Amino acid sequence: MIDVVLPVLDEAQALPWVLRRMPPGYRPIVADNGSSDGSSDIARALGALVVEAQPRGFGAACYAGLAAASNEIVCFMDCDASLDPADLPTVTAPVASGSADLCLGERVARPGAWPLHARMANRGLALELRRRSGVRVADLGPMRAMRREAVLALDLRDRRSGWPLEMVLRAVAAGWRIAGVPVTLHGRAGRSKVTGTFGGTARAVRDMAVLLR
Repeated sequence: MIDVVLPVLDEAQALPWVLRRMPPGYRPIVADNGSSDGSSDIARALGALVVEAQPRGFGAACYAGLAAASNEIVCFMDCDASLDPADLPTVTAPVASGSADLCLGERVARPGAWPLHARMANRGLALELRRRSGVRVADLGPMRAMRREAVLALDLRDRRSGWPLEMVLRAVAAGWRIAGVPVTLHGRAGRSKVTGTFGGTARAVRDMAVLLR
């Protein structure tokens, strides 16, 4: 069994599609970050383990889900239907085989699925990370897999939008082998709270810039 942490904030529209496409052997852990649209009830009705995540923040939700995980390998992915759980076995395979310590799903966007401002911000951060660390990271995407005990040992502190970057930075410092595999990026369901808006992208870039400094 593999645990899949799904940080959630008002994803009632997307949850049924995401949870019903979870591959066999993958246990969804919905980390609800204060939803007001019944997301928790929907997730429970569809068989997911639900944990409440506080305070408000992407990293806080990821950490709460990680704390609830119990299996050897854990994955993270967005729960807005922009990423297909059917891609999880491809992302997990390098970690399960022992050829990588962290595998990132490198997003290949369908037309119109990835706003230009978000795509450029992601590319800039990946290039800066490559320049500073020498690790060839093409995408800091939210679908990723690693071993639970190893990621807990990284002692991640960010509880906002910097969580994905902090994980990679600390993994590099710890000498992890990092791999990337392509995954398809679809148009998300509902309204984006982060990179779908200029304000959300700016906040994410600001949080990550602090970590890079």
